[in-house]
This record gives sequence, structure tokens and C-alpha cells, in this order.
Amino acid sequence: ACLLLSDALQGFSCLLSLVCIHWPLPGRNSPFPLNFDPTISTALQHHGSQYKYTPPFLLTNAYMLTVPVEEKAAAECISDDALIHLRSYKYSSVDLSPVSKYILGPWWNAFVKILPLWLAPNMVTLLGFCFVLANVGLLVIFMPDLVGPGPGWLYFSFAFGLFMYQTMDNVDGKQARRTGTSSGLGELFDHGIDSLNCTLGSLLETAAMGLGPSPAGVFTALCPCLPMFFSTWETYHTHTLYLGFINGPTEGLLLACFFMIVSGICGPDLWTQPLAILIGDYFPGAVDILGETTFRDIWIGLIVSSMVFTQIPFCVYNVVRARRKQNLPIAPVFLEWTPMAVYTVSIGCWTFSPHSTLMAENHLVLFCLTMSFVFGRMTTKMILAHLTRQPFPYWTVMLTPLVGGAVIGNLPVFGLPKISPGLELLYLWAYFVFAGIAYFRWAYLVITSICEFLEINAFTVPKDKYEAAVKAQKQY
Repeated sequence: ACLLLSDALQGFSCLLSLVCIHWPLPGRNSPFPLNFDPTISTALQHHGSQYKYTPPFLLTNAYMLTVPVEEKAAAECISDDALIHLRSYKYSSVDLSPVSKYILGPWWNAFVKILPLWLAPNMVTLLGFCFVLANVGLLVIFMPDLVGPGPGWLYFSFAFGLFMYQTMDNVDGKQARRTGTSSGLGELFDHGIDSLNCTLGSLLETAAMGLGPSPAGVFTALCPCLPMFFSTWETYHTHTLYLGFINGPTEGLLLACFFMIVSGICGPDLWTQPLAILIGDYFPGAVDILGETTFRDIWIGLIVSSMVFTQIPFCVYNVVRARRKQNLPIAPVFLEWTPMAVYTVSIGCWTFSPHSTLMAENHLVLFCLTMSFVFGRMTTKMILAHLTRQPFPYWTVMLTPLVGGAVIGNLPVFGLPKISPGLELLYLWAYFVFAGIAYFRWAYLVITSICEFLEINAFTVPKDKYEAAVKAQKQY
């Protein structure tokens, strides 16, 4: 663990060096030359680098320092002693939503029947996520400022993509049962994609409401990570996924789709109009009560209320009840909120800092893309620990640059020169590259290890299971 931490800090030092090599020191006009930095040079040479230490090269090698050699890959990957628990895996969930049971449930049952039996469940999950990714791409092209207004069809595309993601996310398990390919990998892959979508899907909602790089925009794009974390934390302790009468994956996504459709019809400016004007014809006394209050003014309050009254307290209650049932101490579990606390506080300190240009120059899209990797890694590690009955993962190295970003965004607080907009953007891009490579490398190692141990395929249905599924379908 110490060796991994040491290499992680070395990698982070390379990331920071992108800023440091151009940092103007007091009484010094010229920047630090990277070639004269013995720490960086020694670190790169230690890991076999024979190239010139230029900033573009360092951008790619900063990650290499955190995971430089093949033997470390084995150390990071899960052991057979942990994987053995996957052989006794059994999915457990409780969904109390009437909407799921009476409205969407029949739709999901009908939709799964049109999927070919050769289509693997994880591919169903991935295809659903591709709808979201495609819309994020359209967002970057047509409405990168997250304000708009964009073309009307764009908002409808957001709604359709999010609805298809929800559909695919709910039929992948049904497809697994149809093809006889259920496994712990399916839950890990499914909920791992959900973790990525927390930020990306919410980014689409931010654009649909025209919130832009405002406090409400930042909150809308990143706040869904909070209930997702608590739900995953709850599952880690109870080994059951609980979805209440009103929950985010069902009603939350449907409401998001509704807002997107309304924006497509009326335009995002609707959300800035006084509520009294919108409902005054139906409630004559609304003008005196609401005044100039707009939907945006109450938006954050609505989100916070939904989290407080429909999920988070119930997650805590279920965890406490599970611990008491097992005669385990309760207080230590609250230390497991540490990674989420660091994640939330660091984001707030960086994005809302008056010394940072992150929001002023509207880099919210890039920031949210980066945070999707960070949060995805953080929650997926919890899911993996739940499946393999391992200790709770208190930290991920991908949080370290986030803390660094919060620091460099507030340097004047510490009596240091303010970072320039160009260097801050360069740091964010470096963080994005680091987070993306780290996430996909770790995902590859874990998926490969599970597939080899269980002797299964991640994205294809074995021939024997396909033939058995076809035979069962014909008999039915």
C-alpha cells in the first residue's frame, strides 16, 4: 500500500509540474525549465522514459508514473480469495416504485423480448449508455455553453437518449436471465455505468434548463452523485439495492426527460419566467405570494428536498439496522463518507472560488467529464468490495488531483500568486487525461480478472447458452 501511495504521489507531482514549470516565482521572470527539475527527470528515468521531458510528453507520462509496471497491475487487481465470493453471487433488490411496477415494468418486459438472444446483457447496458454519450457529443457541438437556446430537436434528443438509457438499464438483468448469463460482473458493469451517467446525464439536464456555469448549473450537474454514493454505500452493507416509492432511477429520470421535452417545446427561457405568470390564470392569488420567483429560484430547494425526504435518511437507517442485526459497531461506518466528503468539498472549493476561472470561462463540461471518471471509480470500487466481501475502499488516487485543483484554485488564500487561466485549464485537461486512462485501465484489469476467474465472456453470449436460450424460447 505504501508503494502504491508513493507512486501515486509521484504521478500527481508530474501532473502538478505542468503548472509548476511555468509558474512565475517571486523575483523571477523566467519560468522554471523542466529539464532542470531533478525530481521529475529522475522519476521518468526510473520508469524507463528515454524521451525529452516536454510538457506534452509529461502530460501522457504523468499517469504512467502511477501505474508503470505490469507487476503492479497484479497487485491492484482482486485476488482469488476475493473473487471466490462471486461464485455464490445472487442479485438482491427491492423496488417499491408504483411507476416501475405498473407503468414501466410492462414496457420493460415487452422491450426485452425484441432483443436478440445473442446480445449479451453487458452490451445492452453499454448500448443504453451510448445514447447518453451521443447526446453529450451533440451538447459539445451545438450548446457547449450549457445555456443555449439550442435547436429544438436537441432537447428532444436529450429526452429520448435518457429514456432509452433508463430502458436498457432495466432490461439488461432481464436479458441476463433470458440468456442464462447472470453474474456478479453484470451488477458491477451495470452500476458502474450508472455511476458514470450520474454526471453525464445531469449535464444534459443542466443544458436543457439553460443553467450554464452558474451555481445552480454546477449543483444540477453534480448533485446526483450524492444519492448514488449513499445508495451504493447502503448496498455495500445490506447487500441489497433498495429503491423507494419515489427514486432517482425511475421518477428522477422521468422528470428529467419531462423537463427536456418542455424545453424543446417552449425553450429553456421558460424556466426563468416568474411562476406567477405561468400559473396566474389558474391561481389568481399566486402573484401576491410568488412575486418574481422563477422555477430556477426554487430548483435547488426541490432537489435537496427530494434527496432528504426520499432517499438519504433511509439509506442511513437501513445501514444502521443492518449493522445492529449483525451486532457490529455503528460509528465506524460514518468514516466511510470520507471519499464523498472530500469529493464534494473539493468540488465546491474549486468551482466556487473567486480566484478560479473554471466557471468564469465556462469549463463546466470538461470539469463534469473529468468528475464522471472520478466518481465512477470511487463508487465502482465500493460495488466491487460489496461483491467480493472486501474492506471498504476509503480512497482512490483519482481524488488527489481534485484536492490539488481545490488548492491551486485558492492560492491567494495562502498568500501565493493567483494561477493564470491558461495554466488552470491545462491542469484540468491533464486531470481529465489522467482520470480517463486510470479509470479505463482499472476497469480493464477488473473485468479481465473476473472473466478469467468465472470463465465467462463480458460482451458475448457463449454458444451453448445461446442455443439453450433459443431452445427455451421455442418451447415457450
